Amino acid sequence: MRNGVTIGQAAAFVGVTVKTVRHYHKLGLVAEPERDGSGYRRYGSAELLRLVQARTLASAGVPLAEIGSLLDADRATLADALADVERQLTERIEELTERRDLLGRLADGDRTLLSDRAAALLERMPGLGFPAHEVAAAREGWVLAKALAPEGFDDYLADLEHALGDPQYVALIKRGAEAAGWEPDDPRIEELATAMAEHYLANPAHLRIVTGLQARTEAATRYELIAHHGEAQGSAAAKALALVEAKLRSAGVRIPRPGSR
Repeated sequence: MRNGVTIGQAAAFVGVTVKTVRHYHKLGLVAEPERDGSGYRRYGSAELLRLVQARTLASAGVPLAEIGSLLDADRATLADALADVERQLTERIEELTERRDLLGRLADGDRTLLSDRAAALLERMPGLGFPAHEVAAAREGWVLAKALAPEGFDDYLADLEHALGDPQYVALIKRGAEAAGWEPDDPRIEELATAMAEHYLANPAHLRIVTGLQARTEAATRYELIAHHGEAQGSAAAKALALVEAKLRSAGVRIPRPGSR
């Protein structure tokens, strides 16, 4: 090693690329050796040791910007710094583990974005006669509700679980789903809206399904996004919901108006 080795040999010995060695030089982690009489830079034992140390710290996850000061630090400082790097790596491992577990749950999409309780309700709906498109709409609406009004979502699910045990409520909701295929001027819309409003007013526990989330929502905009999700403007379903809300407001029930805050 009296004459040293070339940069290519040094890189090979240390286990990095020539580009990496030059990058270490640029960052000041390892000093560039002087050129010999032939114009080559020759790396001796000191430079190789420094390269090994820098590569080892980088491989352990130490940011390159911190390696220089660590190489020149005393043993106690180095030990403290490496302990901090270990803690950061542990946190990163835990984060990646959580991501991996989330990917593993993607096979069951309902339980990825919703709670087990919500997923169980979705599984129950087809057996009650709800069509696939209504179950899909409920799923999307609940994902929004859980994100926009999380503090009231569990209570909402509890009220819905109870209501789905009432055949009259189930019949009304199923009829409301059928309204998606009606024309906006269908006279049945008014009849349906009246029946639904009267049912809610006669059953306060069911009325909370309509009012519970918006009562805990800071802005009426969130309520609109949840309640009117998936409805085309001017559609029969949108008209029916607007009529139900209007009838409930007339009865003194607090329902945010479109565009209000």
